[in-house]
Amino acid sequence: MTIESARLQAEYEVVIGLEVHAQLATASKAFCSDSAAFGAKPNRHVSPVSLGHPGTLPFINKKHIEYAVKLGLATHCQIRNYNFFDRKNYFYADLPKGYQITQDAAAICYEGFIGIKTVSGNKDIRLNRIHMEEDAGKSLHDQDEENTLIDLNRAGVPLLEIVSEPDLRSGEEAHAYLAEIRRLVRFLGICDGNMEEGSLRCDANISVRKKGEIEYGTRCEVKNLNSIKNVQKAIEFEAGRQIKLLERGQIIEQTTLNFDADSGETSVLRSKEMANDYRYFPEPDLPPIILSEAYIEEIRKSLPALPEELYIKYTSELGLSDYEANVITADHDLVLYYEELIKETNHYKAAAHWLMGSIKSYLNTHAVFIGDFLLKPKIIAEIITLVDAGKISNTAAAQQLFPELIRYPEKTATETATALNLFIDQSVEKLDAIIEQVLQLHPQKVTEYKKGKKGILSLFMGEVMKLSKGKIDPKVANRVLAEKLEK
Repeated sequence: MTIESARLQAEYEVVIGLEVHAQLATASKAFCSDSAAFGAKPNRHVSPVSLGHPGTLPFINKKHIEYAVKLGLATHCQIRNYNFFDRKNYFYADLPKGYQITQDAAAICYEGFIGIKTVSGNKDIRLNRIHMEEDAGKSLHDQDEENTLIDLNRAGVPLLEIVSEPDLRSGEEAHAYLAEIRRLVRFLGICDGNMEEGSLRCDANISVRKKGEIEYGTRCEVKNLNSIKNVQKAIEFEAGRQIKLLERGQIIEQTTLNFDADSGETSVLRSKEMANDYRYFPEPDLPPIILSEAYIEEIRKSLPALPEELYIKYTSELGLSDYEANVITADHDLVLYYEELIKETNHYKAAAHWLMGSIKSYLNTHAVFIGDFLLKPKIIAEIITLVDAGKISNTAAAQQLFPELIRYPEKTATETATALNLFIDQSVEKLDAIIEQVLQLHPQKVTEYKKGKKGILSLFMGEVMKLSKGKIDPKVANRVLAEKLEK
């Protein structure tokens, strides 16, 4: 960063509000029975309703409402008991009806917040609203040299739009906020959060102002950001662009922008539409939605344990470190595996170490999801028990037993350890003989130790474990070794 850039960052403040669209994991679309599945050939999941044929009527998907309430409760929102859909009128080639069914005047969820953690500390990002709407289709500009192609499979797929207040102040905070939304929707099971498939998309409203000023600057909206990293990059570039304009005495025009991930730059897409351009009015073909307190309470009771709650449980009750709790709760599937694992063992730290160590390493190396991992939690718990009882060493368990069990997952850990001859030899005579052999091989190191170089003990232990092939209790070996060196 140049001195000039540092000066400008110190003088200006970035103000960011995000609009996040979560595509819901329902079987059918928002207002008709077409499949909402991803990956079909173009224009296969369509019908007269999603194609906007005259005379067709929509009907409400109950799961759309249920998932909205779930997310609202998980983000501390108020749930509006009486809400309804509106028509948002605008024409895009991939919006067959010429209008979108959405919520404007009465969003189903409002006034919530999402907590984030950054290096600067913890912060609550206020939510203005979460509302239900339908998705548009997809325009493909790079499939044909002369024509834009339209795929309407996505037209009508149910969305939740999560609209934050302008509380974010950096690309880093936006990164943390989006990551938290993705984690929440995955925990709730309402969206897979795959930004590369368009299941989670983000529009960023960005403005800058001099620090200390109360009034917001003119905002520009960067549309359809498809990765968390790109959101952060787009914000950082756009903030810099706006600051440079103000420093030159130029005016920032309110525009809708595109972000080029390759160049890392924004460019003007069109002038920004205002709310009155959309001519909102209540959707005449759908009845109002009336939610009882009993219905909301029923959904509240069905919510799974959420990341914040699990973090507190893991750190306060199970004794995990902040880092361990954050790593496990970052992935819903890891949480499910860990929860099953600690039903089989009360060695909670050891369970976390195995999950974050050998298991996660294997998953990453072989590109396997934890849900497809062959070793069940019961087997890992058995390994932990064998190590804790001093029957096999942790090294032998990780380097020999674990790989063999992956090859033969139908066998128990005890059977496999027996077959591999991994059980620790409890013979005191044998341990003494190995230690004496190591000390005799390194007389100079023994002298150094006796002169006060105590760190050499680990060298001796390494040699002892090597000679024993890991088949002795390291705790006992460490104690006996220290006793012999002190004589």
